[in-house]
Amino acid sequence: MAADDAKAVLLREGSSMYHKEKSIQIKNSASALYNNLCALRIAPRRLTYFTVVHANVVNMVSASWDGLNYSHRQLQSKEPNVATSTSLIMQAAFCSLPSRDLLVVTSQKGIQVYESDGSIMVYWHALDIPETQTAQAMFARGISAVRDSYICVGISTGAILVFDVPSKGSNITLSDVLEGHKESITDMASECCGGEVCIADLVSADDGGNLCVWKSGEEFKLLNHIPGFDISCSSVKLWKGTVVAGYGTGQIRLYEAVTGILHAEVNAHARWIYSLDIAPYSGLLLSAAEDSLVRVWHLTMTPESQSVEIAHLHNECVTDTQICGAKFCDADGYAFAVTGYDLSEIIRYTQS
Repeated sequence: MAADDAKAVLLREGSSMYHKEKSIQIKNSASALYNNLCALRIAPRRLTYFTVVHANVVNMVSASWDGLNYSHRQLQSKEPNVATSTSLIMQAAFCSLPSRDLLVVTSQKGIQVYESDGSIMVYWHALDIPETQTAQAMFARGISAVRDSYICVGISTGAILVFDVPSKGSNITLSDVLEGHKESITDMASECCGGEVCIADLVSADDGGNLCVWKSGEEFKLLNHIPGFDISCSSVKLWKGTVVAGYGTGQIRLYEAVTGILHAEVNAHARWIYSLDIAPYSGLLLSAAEDSLVRVWHLTMTPESQSVEIAHLHNECVTDTQICGAKFCDADGYAFAVTGYDLSEIIRYTQS
């Protein structure tokens, strides 16, 4: 679906564009974490995998597209030489590389990499925990697949670990450590328009709202540093060379990635934004916050000026719920899913 077609359909349908589907029950409620929902579409099997974090457990659900079949799996946080870890999980995210899909889980102790269905753990990386107690908590958070073979993971020191992933097997190696941030990494995203040739292909965000824009390769290169305003950037996306960033102020800002030029600033929510997502084929943007609202926006690129415009299209209110995760279920934005703090369900919406 072309971007203009998507907007036309949405505007024609108005506020009834999306309708609520039957919710998917999960074993445990969602923790109040940024970006606490991930989805992976398995088209050949007509399935979607969902993950939601609760304390030291990742709840996985495999849901058939017809809504008739669900299977559940739970992944525990791991740490060496301990039978049952109480280490809190900070994030779970699917990483789609050209050769394989993986599930990456980050915690206070390390980084776990699984096959996408959660059946086999293929890699474990322990964080360097200081022997002496420090004021700063250690954890890993912020996960993104980049280009053909890299997975990047942020840590609380502000460093970003770059892992080189083979096309199969478990011989994953730590190939680089990127030093661009001084505060804890909150989120990361790679360029989501795979067909586009973009100079920048990774953006990282931290607790001070600072953004770093990177060019991947055998050696990652820092292209730009966009300063923050001492308020956390909780969720970030990269679309057609534009950084889309959500903040604790409830604002969304659109920056040109390479130059840092601010294209737009929107007072999108009344409270802290917890999650953003983009449907790359249609340019639809999803934002979700503590104010119980999920909003759908439309991004359009103006070729003459190379600037991006944002228009508001749709609202859904999940009453009395602190929303902590929101994801499109497909690249067109035909459907999306939402999680909320202390909810033991994934709420789904589909275009009418």
